[in-house]
Amino acid sequence: MLKLAVLVSGGGTNLQAILDAIDDGKITNAEVVGVISNNPGVYALERAEKKGIPALTVSPKQFASRAAFEDAYLAAVQSFAPDLVVLAGCLVVIPEKMVKAFPNRIINIHPALIPSFCGTGYYGLKVHEGVLSRGVRVTGATVHFVDAGTDTGPIILQKAVYVQEGDTPEILQRRVMEQAEWIIMPEAINLIANGRVTVEDGRVRIRDYAYGMI
Repeated sequence: MLKLAVLVSGGGTNLQAILDAIDDGKITNAEVVGVISNNPGVYALERAEKKGIPALTVSPKQFASRAAFEDAYLAAVQSFAPDLVVLAGCLVVIPEKMVKAFPNRIINIHPALIPSFCGTGYYGLKVHEGVLSRGVRVTGATVHFVDAGTDTGPIILQKAVYVQEGDTPEILQRRVMEQAEWIIMPEAINLIANGRVTVEDGRVRIRDYAYGMI
């Protein structure tokens, strides 16, 4: 059974998609053993508590330095002894010491088709503002492993979403979540939980997988 620690920063819609997929059998051989938020009082914590999942808050405001926060953040993750760390709407820049502690065992969902609209400064609504400003016709979401860079780790899954006339950043954000994020994040976890994902020469290989099935 793959043990998941899920890191959040806000409402936890991606966390809920994971929990629902486990309940529905779309994710097998996996369980969420802990949820950690860098912001107190967010709804993601309530989602965890409703499911009886241990939930912690580790906020930078609780510490005198960034280094002290990062040490406590890593210790909180390690306290759950996870097999996989899942960034589900987590806006914390993951410290290098955590990447080293969990090599190819941290995954993130980014609300665009990497390598477009990613990297430093592209998070939350800023991604969708960039998409609309550039006038692209197709956006989407990407699940990738986390490495020492920003949105530079090996790509696991991607799903495209069409931009529509009249979209606002908020409308597009919702469509990308519904049509891509909430689909490919659970799918990626299921593939990993069932031993079908490997990383070779910096690229992800998925055994017995038909692209386009999602």
